[in-house]
This record gives sequence, C-alpha cells and structure tokens, in this order.
Amino acid sequence: MRAHSVLRHREGLAAWLMVAPALLVTVVFALYPVADSLWLSLHHIFVGIPHLGSPFVGAENYQVLLHDPVARHALVVTLAFVIFSTLLELACGLIIALVIHERFRGRGLVRAAILIPWAIPTVVASQLWRYIFNDQYGVANLLLFGERVTAYIPWLAYPGLAFGIIVLADVWKTSCFAALLILAGLQIIPDDLYDAARVDGATLWQRFRHITLPLLKPALLLALLFRTMDAFRVFDLVFVMTQGGPGDATQVLQFYGYQTLFTEGRIGYGSAISVAVFLMIMALSLTYLRAIGSHLLERSRP
Repeated sequence: MRAHSVLRHREGLAAWLMVAPALLVTVVFALYPVADSLWLSLHHIFVGIPHLGSPFVGAENYQVLLHDPVARHALVVTLAFVIFSTLLELACGLIIALVIHERFRGRGLVRAAILIPWAIPTVVASQLWRYIFNDQYGVANLLLFGERVTAYIPWLAYPGLAFGIIVLADVWKTSCFAALLILAGLQIIPDDLYDAARVDGATLWQRFRHITLPLLKPALLLALLFRTMDAFRVFDLVFVMTQGGPGDATQVLQFYGYQTLFTEGRIGYGSAISVAVFLMIMALSLTYLRAIGSHLLERSRP
C-alpha cells in the first residue's frame, strides 16, 4: 500500500514537472500582463507628466469609460464588426468545408491551398487589401475603370465602404480557419447515417438539414467561439488599412485603447479599456463554452 502511494506521488510530481514549462510561460506572458493591466487601470498615470505621480483612483477610470461617447461608438463598431465578420466567416467556412470534404482528384492540394490566406501574416494581408482599394493605383479601380479612365472611387474615404472592406479582408483571411474546424466535425459524422437516409429517399437538402447541421453544432459553436474572440480583439487590420477612419467609422475598441495608451499617453485609462475588452471576451467565451458543454451533455444522454 505504501509502495503504491509512493508511486502515485512520483507520477504526480513527474506530471507537474512536465507541465511546469507551459505553466511558467502562461503565467509570464498571459496572466502577469492581465494582472498588471488591471493594476494600472486603477491608477491615474500620464506619460510625460512625472510630477503627477500615479495616484490610486480605484474604479474611476471605468466610470469614465462608461460615460465616454467615443468608447461607446467604438463598442458599437466593434460589435458590428464581430457580428458581420463572424457570420460571414461561418457561412463561407461551412461552404468550403462541405466542398473539401468530398472526394475528388487533387483534394489534398486544394486543402493546402485554402489555408494560404490564414498563413499570411495579418499585417501583410492588410497591406494587400489596402493596395487593392487604393484610390489612385488600386486594382479595384483598375478593374472598374481601366487604365485610361481618370475617374476613380476613393474606397477607404467613405465610412460604409471602409467598414465593409475591413470586414471583407477579415473574412478572406480567416474563413479557411473556420472551415478547418468545421471539416473536423464533418469527418466524424458516420457515413452510415447518410446511406440510411438515401435508402429512405431523403434529398440532399434533407440530409444536410436533418443530419449534417445537427451533428455539426459542436464544431460550429467551437468555430464561433474562436472567431468571435479573434474578431473582438481586431486591431492590426484597422491599424494598417484605415487608422480608425474615415472619421470614426472603423474605430474599434482595441484601436481606441492603443491611441489612448501610446498616442495620448493615458496609461491608466488605456489599461481600463484593455481590461474591459478582456472581460467582454471572457464573458463571451464562457457563454459559448457553456453552450458547447450543454449540447455535448444532451448528446451523451441515452
């Protein structure tokens, strides 16, 4: 009995030693920055004005944030971006996954090619889309008006167009990631279900509606979780393509926090914006995870 207890103790110690490097990296590069941002958000800190010090103000920065009209507008823009980009990415990802799930010649090459946009760094992709919609030499105006026509459309100068282009660039880049997650869900659906449905005379749409979609719900929720989290913290697309303009049409919360921190030097208030974004993402994540867990629990019941 004692030998068994010693063996279990050694196994537990070995397990902790194996996960220790990952835990250390998580604490240093994830938990510590969050805790430090939370601490900074409770102070008034201004870069370039050292004589003011860093007085503790408690939740004052968060109270100011709740009544900040620029922050409210940035939240509306962020939520609109999350809704439109996530829904389009799920729809495009579902279509892509259904196509590459079928058996055809060259399927492996097609699957690899589809992942290319996701592999391109976001800054590079942003510069690519900025070039496409440049009002002077962009490809979009070239295709519409040709080389000799002097007319052109200043795509990124119109609020609605600029917002739509940001959404389009994000959908182009990350739909393949959603497709990869949905494809994993498609591959675990037994073929016997489709064969039985064909024998019963079910059409393609009926098989998709009554077999594919219900069994794909966990994969769709997982894709929705990852894409919502990523879309909520969008920054680099806005930073490279529009700088939040024209006006505040593409001013998202993350970019507003960046401007507050590094342009205005308001460390405390900028940290409060970052913490608020983190808390909203965490709340959404917990909601999605609970929905995924509830669905898996229902499926496991006899």
